[in-house]
Amino acid sequence: MRWTIWMTGLALAVTLAGCQGGEKEEATAEHKEEAAAEHKEEAEHSPAEADPHEGEESALLEVDAEVLRDLKITTFPAELRAGGEGIVALGELKVDEKTYAEVGAPITARVVGLAVDPGQVVRRGQTLAELQSVELGRARAERTAARARADLARKTLERKRGLAEERIVSRGELQRAEADTAAAEAELQAAEAALAALGVPGESPGGDISRFSLRSPVSGTVLERTAVQGQEADPSRPLFRIADLSHLWLVVQAPERDVAKVREGAAARISLAGLPGQSFTGKVSWIGEEVDAHTRTVPVRIVLPNGEGRLRPGMFATASLSASEEGGPPVVAVPATALQRLDDQWVVFLPREEGHFEVRPVERGRDLGGEVVVLSGLKPGELVVVEGAFLLRAEAEKKEGGAEHHHH
Repeated sequence: MRWTIWMTGLALAVTLAGCQGGEKEEATAEHKEEAAAEHKEEAEHSPAEADPHEGEESALLEVDAEVLRDLKITTFPAELRAGGEGIVALGELKVDEKTYAEVGAPITARVVGLAVDPGQVVRRGQTLAELQSVELGRARAERTAARARADLARKTLERKRGLAEERIVSRGELQRAEADTAAAEAELQAAEAALAALGVPGESPGGDISRFSLRSPVSGTVLERTAVQGQEADPSRPLFRIADLSHLWLVVQAPERDVAKVREGAAARISLAGLPGQSFTGKVSWIGEEVDAHTRTVPVRIVLPNGEGRLRPGMFATASLSASEEGGPPVVAVPATALQRLDDQWVVFLPREEGHFEVRPVERGRDLGGEVVVLSGLKPGELVVVEGAFLLRAEAEKKEGGAEHHHH
């Protein structure tokens, strides 16, 4: 009887314990479900999980004010470009040969005065320098003497003609006067021809018959002045180089396989290494007729307006020419220097509030000659850092490295 009561109590205790354990497990599971729901709600409202650019997560780079002062930051908006495959060709800016002149002394002379400086804008006919030449002085003197002899011979002839009419002088004497006059006029013509052959003005400034003014044959800018006061000027060497810089020529070398696709009058987009983040538009004005035997290319000349004077002869440039009249859908493009490689992906830096830059992952497309197509991650008009992007990347790597070191 006592054993039966004890066993009954033990069974009751085990049953009660099981009920309490079940209730505890049910409470724990319910707590876990509530926590998961709260975590999910927080994740849905968390800005860190926002995905503004196709699953790629942008970061914000903060640059110290001291570092920012040392950085030269320039920005450029992402732009739409014509689609389709294009021709990219390299070349060098040159002056328009129709408005260019190399001005030198036409005869051996000494530079005795300078009237213009390099970089100065001059007009056609303006004096560039004053020169002095012994040869010129001799030629002018001979012409002056020949002119005086011709004048005297003409006056003598006129007088003797009057005397001949009055029968005071013989006909033979009149004929000799006529011959002397003809000879004097021939000598004058020869002296003037000799002076003209020197290529200098006939009259002398200030009465010095050995001096003459060297004048500009074109209007433009003095690119170079090699003339020095007191220098002996050699006719074979120019003293001044002058050109009209209001527009320039860009001569690029197009591959022979692509040149057939280029048309005169077609627009070309130009980028220059010396002017990062800037682009210019020109027109094809001439396509060469001959293929270079060594490079297998054909020269193509593009005329570029230069009203603001930012372009300079000698600059290297890249021209992007459309190889198709129809092309494809427009694409977004930015200067090539704007794209930087960071953490095994291409990124661009977008300026935000003072000292902050958004690090935006993008997908890089084909090169357009100084520019790069951005397939995704960027919209037209968004400003990206061009000059200074490389240094911002270095700052991002440095801060990332410091964070990893601190974490470990």
